[in-house]
Amino acid sequence: MSRTDSFLSMVQQGYGFTGVHFPLGAAVLDGEVQKDILVNLPLRTMNRHGLIAGATGTGKTKTLQLLAEGLSAASVPVLMMDIKGDMSGLAAAGQPGSRIDERLAQIGAVDWKPAACPVELLTLSDSPGVRLRSTVIEFGPILMSRILGLNETQEGVMSMVFKYCDDERMPLLDLKDMVRVLQHVGGDGRKELEAIYGRISPSTTGTILRKVVELQQQGGDGFFGEPSFDVDDLMRIAPDGRGVVNILRVTEMQDRPKLFSTFMLGLLAELYANLPEEGDLDTPKLLMFIDEAHLIFQEATPALLQQLETVIKLIRSKGVGIFFCTQNPQDIPAPILSQLGLKIQHALRAFTAADRKGIKLAAENYPETDFYQVDELLTGLGIGEALVTLLNEKGIPTPLVHTMLLPPSSRMGVLSEAEISTLVDQSKLVSKYAQIRDSESAYEILTARMQAAERQLKTEDDNDERAPKGRASKEKSIFDDPIVRQAGRTAAAILTRSLLGALGLGGGRRKGRGLF
Repeated sequence: MSRTDSFLSMVQQGYGFTGVHFPLGAAVLDGEVQKDILVNLPLRTMNRHGLIAGATGTGKTKTLQLLAEGLSAASVPVLMMDIKGDMSGLAAAGQPGSRIDERLAQIGAVDWKPAACPVELLTLSDSPGVRLRSTVIEFGPILMSRILGLNETQEGVMSMVFKYCDDERMPLLDLKDMVRVLQHVGGDGRKELEAIYGRISPSTTGTILRKVVELQQQGGDGFFGEPSFDVDDLMRIAPDGRGVVNILRVTEMQDRPKLFSTFMLGLLAELYANLPEEGDLDTPKLLMFIDEAHLIFQEATPALLQQLETVIKLIRSKGVGIFFCTQNPQDIPAPILSQLGLKIQHALRAFTAADRKGIKLAAENYPETDFYQVDELLTGLGIGEALVTLLNEKGIPTPLVHTMLLPPSSRMGVLSEAEISTLVDQSKLVSKYAQIRDSESAYEILTARMQAAERQLKTEDDNDERAPKGRASKEKSIFDDPIVRQAGRTAAAILTRSLLGALGLGGGRRKGRGLF
């Protein structure tokens, strides 16, 4: 058998799947496209996660479009993190042209036609689209501690804050609630809480407060609040049976990596907590694509990275797959990189000695092959070409194949502002999440209690001033001692807070499912 025949046999056996699949492109050997020898992607193993890597301008964005189109056509909903703002073209049909015709002629047996995907635009800010929010209480103390980068002692205080708010029926909905409670815990309420929960260091609450303020500065106030986004709305199927492609436009997140990490970790945790165990499905329930994935990891603490690694390992059993898109595989931490079953590697550039060393390391991430010199090929791949390896239907890694990728069927460009407005106006979810709710929560409840205590003290002082100044008033009693009077006022304030809680006026923990 010749080398070419051996290669073609390998590709046909490695990528000729019997279950639900769609084509990525045609195999290439020695610079020649092997027409009609398609490299297919099986949906059965898409929940084993993946990586799309390559230098700027090598075609990563078009590969993301191609994958989203194939998944949508197979009735799999998609969530895309659009950092650069160039994925909205999925909502419009592509335009045929000479370059597309040339590539289709090279690849061969593919039924290609322009088509738009059913798209929903999402946002974490005031940009047009469905607004995503979450409440603090849905994150919980452990997740909030991971996001804020707290140490063990500070994490214990955070757990105490959540317990205190739960006991007092004061919902933590947004960051101003968290700030107000921390101010109370480290100030006027410290002695009261220490009697119940143990010693609380003001310096510890001060440190946590500063970290919360830092999160506020990165836009956290716009993210935490009500109404919470329901993750079920990410897994919708369009009337024509295709999966909805949800595009989260987060172009401003490049300057706010902590908020982006907060959102991602909260979303993954919510999906894991609420989706049932599915095992190995023929098609996944949801696929997530994270463009510019290094933003998640560049300021993540070791504890946050560990949390991400744990969720990524476990969430595949829920039918959810996660794909990271970045310039270099080294941008992804090694423990997470080892969990990625599908790898699509576009060209890398070697301008320096460090670049050349990085390419040699990148080449070692792929299966050994007798058909390619991987480290050399990585610098010679053309636009829209990639090295591909994945897990077959039995979970076994397939041989590495140089692939000429198909062009997307949707527009390879962005929507205009008018087209975006039209798309948003047609959405059924925008109005559902547009109106911000400011329910009674910890901030309002603590403020009301403080004001009530101040009014009570003022009333007592006024009564003292109006008291008769006769002989009897000159005879001191134990209640005239200022220390005893202060103790009485503190007891009265505590009693007032207890009565408010018993009457159900102290708020209530939010019920129902939200994003986090």
